[in-house]
Amino acid sequence: MIDLYTWNTPNGRKVSILLEELNVPYTAHAIDIATGAQMAPAFLAISPNNKIPAIRDQETGVTLMESGAILIYLAEKHGQFLPPEQRIEIYEWLMWQMAGFGPMLGQAHHFLKYNRGASDYAEERYGAEARRLYGVLDRRLEGRDYIVNDYSIADMACWPWVSRYEWQDIDLRDFPNVRRWYQAIAARPAVQCGYHVPDHVNEIPEG
Repeated sequence: MIDLYTWNTPNGRKVSILLEELNVPYTAHAIDIATGAQMAPAFLAISPNNKIPAIRDQETGVTLMESGAILIYLAEKHGQFLPPEQRIEIYEWLMWQMAGFGPMLGQAHHFLKYNRGASDYAEERYGAEARRLYGVLDRRLEGRDYIVNDYSIADMACWPWVSRYEWQDIDLRDFPNVRRWYQAIAARPAVQCGYHVPDHVNEIPEG
């Protein structure tokens, strides 16, 4: 049994989607970051950086924070979505998401959705970077069904961030390879279940 501490964010959804794809038992614990639940001492004991998601594996006693580390741990433990022959490329694109795609799109959310008008410079900077990063992903997906040959944790890491394309002022029609990939993954039953953990906020955007 896995205890998943999470909220309805792209980083949280990465892990719930993987758990659904693995079809392993888990219990989702909602950590409402809008009310400061991530600062509770019990949660900080699991996630010292006070960020979701985090897990506790009751079978092994392992606790982990950081979504990328959790994806690698679960994929290695269950021997799925991280094939040895593709491991290095999957790590490459997972790190790309962790270091660039997620953080920069998060800044786009901050200025383009939540604080529009606060800074023209920031809106242009992060809007342009979002478009650049979508271009990188679109070129990578040219002639590919998935980011690294087979469906993997690299796709699960990137897809939830793309699901907020509207928050980033992105029109997926401008990135046809990303749009095709996004819609194909959105149709997966496990993704549809994992998206709505810990609760249902909205339907998956159609793209």
